[in-house]
Order: sequence, then structure tokens, then C-alpha cells
Amino acid sequence: MSRPLSVQLYSVRDQLTADPEGTLRRLADLGYGAVEPYDVLADPEGLRKTLDELGLSVSGAHVVQLLGREPGAALDAVAVLGCDLAIVPAGIPPEDFTTYEGLARTADRLNALVGAADQRGLRVGYHNHWWEIEPRFEDRDGPHALEVLAGLLDPAVCLEVDTYWAAVGGADVPALLRRLGGRVRALHLKDGPGTKKDPNVAVGGGTMPVPEILAAAPDAWRVVEFDSCAGGPDALFDELAASHAYVTSLEAA
Repeated sequence: MSRPLSVQLYSVRDQLTADPEGTLRRLADLGYGAVEPYDVLADPEGLRKTLDELGLSVSGAHVVQLLGREPGAALDAVAVLGCDLAIVPAGIPPEDFTTYEGLARTADRLNALVGAADQRGLRVGYHNHWWEIEPRFEDRDGPHALEVLAGLLDPAVCLEVDTYWAAVGGADVPALLRRLGGRVRALHLKDGPGTKKDPNVAVGGGTMPVPEILAAAPDAWRVVEFDSCAGGPDALFDELAASHAYVTSLEAA
């Protein structure tokens, strides 16, 4: 994998609020070469300037505003950041992943974004949680809801698979990634005890089969994320540093 390791900025949301430039500099000092913003409308020009000064690229952006009535401004902001991947991270009711009708509605909402994204040189993506994985169709060993959705999506719509949430939802994550194949453009790498509420730990320090996951999606962006972390800010940055060291050691092997 030749791309730099990325980090989802939601991981350091409190630190960004207090000290945006200092937080980004600290991530760069840990060795991260890219970031994945989650608040693209705040000041995309200012963020792009700071990232350029620090030598950080943008792997993609989480843009919940894409599901609003006027997604154009959000797409424009993503384009300003210099990446080509605009990811819907939330905003679709979990119950829509429990029926074929709900999945069809979800696909229609995502497919409707393709034209406007393409005009800006962007690609739309979708990021999963556990509730897109837990429902299975046909029988208890049938495809996960996310797989059924993938079959309904325009080929231009890609996936960012949150590998931890996929495991929490009951998936064999490497096998899921192999079945989804080239639809997967990015991975969220996180680790922990495999539960819905407990804090995350450094990638490589929990239950996730990280080497097998990376091997199953060799061309996808690797994006480290912490939904939460036990301890204070210093503990979080220690865990981010350990995550970086572990993932980069696997990629170099």
C-alpha cells in the first residue's frame, strides 16, 4: 500500500476544537500523512491551507450534509480539500437496512448524488456501522444488508468499510471485504473488545484480525479511527502513535 496512513479527525474532535493547527501538527509528527475530515463546511479553505503547510493530504471526507436538500455546497467543500471521495457517514435510519424496500430507498438516495459529485470530479461513498451488517437476508447465513445494498448501488458509489463495526455486527470481516471487492475504497481501522459501547484501543491491541483485513483489501485507503478512548488526551495520542506503528509495520512486512 503506497498511500500514507490516514486518521479520521473525529478521533481528535475535542482537541481540534481547542487547538486546530496544533492538533493537526501533532498528528503529522506522529507520522500520519493524511487525514479524513468530518466537518467540511466549517472552513475548507483554511483547513486546506493548514494541511498543505503540514504536508498532510486528505484521503476522503465524511459529509453527512450530502443527504440534505442541497448537497452542492458540501460537495464543493470536499473539492476544495483536494480529495476525490465524499463519504456519507450517517443519516439513514437503521431500520432501512432491515428490509429490501428500505435498502432500495437507501440506494436511491445515494445514487441520486452521483451526477453532482461527478461534475466536481468526486466519488460518493458510504460508511457503515454495525446496523448495516447485523441484518442478514434470505437466511441467517445469507448476505449482510451492506452486501445487498452494494448490489443496488450505482457502480460509481463506493464503500468505506468500518472494519470494527462490521465485526461487531457479526461479519467475518476479511471474507466480507473479499466479497465486496473493488467496491471498497477505504477502510476504517479501529480495535477493541468487539462490543458496541466499550472504548477503542490501539489498532493491533484488541480482537481485530488486522493483518487479514489489510490483505483482503490491499488497494483501499487505511484510515485509523477512535470513536472513544479510555484515559485523557495524552492516552489518545499514545494510542494513535501505537496504531500508526503497528499498521505501518504490517504494510512494510
